[in-house]
Amino acid sequence: MRTLSASELAETAAYVVLSLGAAFAGSLAAVLLVPLVQPGHTLPFGSVLFDAHRSVEMQALIFAAAMVVFALLRWQAARLGARLVGRYGMSLRRRVHARLVDAPLTSLADSTSAEIANVLTHNVELIVQGFSALQQLLIAGVTAAVSLGFAFWVSPPLMLAAPLIAALGLLASRAYGREQSLVGRQYVVDMTRLFWHSEDFPRRLRHVRSFGKEDVEKESYGAISARLCHGYRRQLELVASGRLMLELLAAAGIAALFVLAHRWHGIDQSSLIAVCLLLGRLLPYLVSTRQSFQQLRSAAPAFELWQRYMNLDSARSSVAPSRAVTSGSALHIERMRLIPPTAGLDVGDLMLVPGELTLVSGDSGIGKSSLVDVLAGMMTPEAFVARADGRLIDFDEYRELVRHGAYVSQSVRPWQHSVRECLLWAAPEATDEMLRSVLTDVGLDKRLASSQRGLDTALHSSSSRLSGGELQRLLLAQVILRQPFLALLDEATSALDAASEIVVLAALKRRLPQTVLIVVSHRPGVATIADQCLDIGNDLVATVTRKADLRRAAPLFGSSDRFKSWMQ
Repeated sequence: MRTLSASELAETAAYVVLSLGAAFAGSLAAVLLVPLVQPGHTLPFGSVLFDAHRSVEMQALIFAAAMVVFALLRWQAARLGARLVGRYGMSLRRRVHARLVDAPLTSLADSTSAEIANVLTHNVELIVQGFSALQQLLIAGVTAAVSLGFAFWVSPPLMLAAPLIAALGLLASRAYGREQSLVGRQYVVDMTRLFWHSEDFPRRLRHVRSFGKEDVEKESYGAISARLCHGYRRQLELVASGRLMLELLAAAGIAALFVLAHRWHGIDQSSLIAVCLLLGRLLPYLVSTRQSFQQLRSAAPAFELWQRYMNLDSARSSVAPSRAVTSGSALHIERMRLIPPTAGLDVGDLMLVPGELTLVSGDSGIGKSSLVDVLAGMMTPEAFVARADGRLIDFDEYRELVRHGAYVSQSVRPWQHSVRECLLWAAPEATDEMLRSVLTDVGLDKRLASSQRGLDTALHSSSSRLSGGELQRLLLAQVILRQPFLALLDEATSALDAASEIVVLAALKRRLPQTVLIVVSHRPGVATIADQCLDIGNDLVATVTRKADLRRAAPLFGSSDRFKSWMQ
């Protein structure tokens, strides 16, 4: 109940009332069969509906009316239930996704991408199935209570209608089968797209957040959630419509049968048939109750996992940047200490100057990605002393200054459908001319020139799929369109060959004169275009070397030839 809004609670109450009314109308319709097959027989309900002097035709009409009321109430309850289940799933997905987008990276440190993808997709589906199972158990309980009460009132010994109800249940299960199959396939397609939005979430979140696209990400995810809501609702509505059709046919058929039986002097079996119908209405619920309890058992741990992620804090800062410092200023990080790595990483005397490229190097697992996270303002260091325009700033001010940034990791893959959509995600106002220009800068112009669809070339189709290196170039084109103050490339050119990497990075440096470029790379050739190098040693001390300090830097990087070329 805690996860339901006030309007959903009101609709749930309405759902209970409709289910109770449907159960009562259905049971009453079953009992109304008695005066049809045994004229003059009275029942202990008064004389309004069971007038012994009323004609058989009128009794048949009253019975049919009761069945229609039952069918319509049950249909409306099912539609309301479908809407509740669909919206409940949409709400769960949107809420946990929004919380993940706003969560601090430190709170996701122990979470795997697979678990996060599960929380955003299949895990929510299990909770929704559990919610639907609760609805079914509610209907079963209400129907059983009302039907047993009516059956006991009419004739307790008669308990013989199971075969007829089993046959009706088989017919109902086959109604609208083709459309259900189509809706089910579309549901799988939408679920697959939802997984694309969830894949490798922590690294992808850095990319989204650095571009300031949190709200766009939520909107896109919400749109897919809405389509899943429609698909799930439609599946349940088709089941309800099939049941409505069957119950209306049954109402007309039974009414006609007893009219003919009376005309042809049929055998008096009214009490037997009434009780059979009352008890037979319970058979489908008895069959589905076991499945409902299984779904509830599966939903319980799924809900616990969802709740754990909903308890994450928000990382969005409300601190406004100082008016004395602009985002185009050079930043001097005098001292910084960050954890992880476990022993702590110390960085000092790091200059972040717009238009300059800083190369970050070091062994794998030594803390380069953690350093980049701190420089991006996405993780808080243990200690931080920095200046902007000569004035001391704290980390909150630093975070605001670098908020207009761009973070690209080697593991992030574009999740949009086409080249145009991918680029416009970074710069919605960009013209086609601007898009083609940045594609030329990153070396993708010739590749798209060979495609008939040009900017609308699909990213992941079998006929036009881009390679890993081409996808990385596309993400770097996003960076140029973004024109960030701080661009962090965490091995974002790893899929390119060494020569192409230098060409693309040089193009970025040329096109982004107001951007601080920080590049993490294991390739020594990047040093040839770097303005300073930050090397993380095995002692977890970061040594910063400017281009002017060539002679002292050479032993740190182990190749004097490389630094000679860096000097040129």
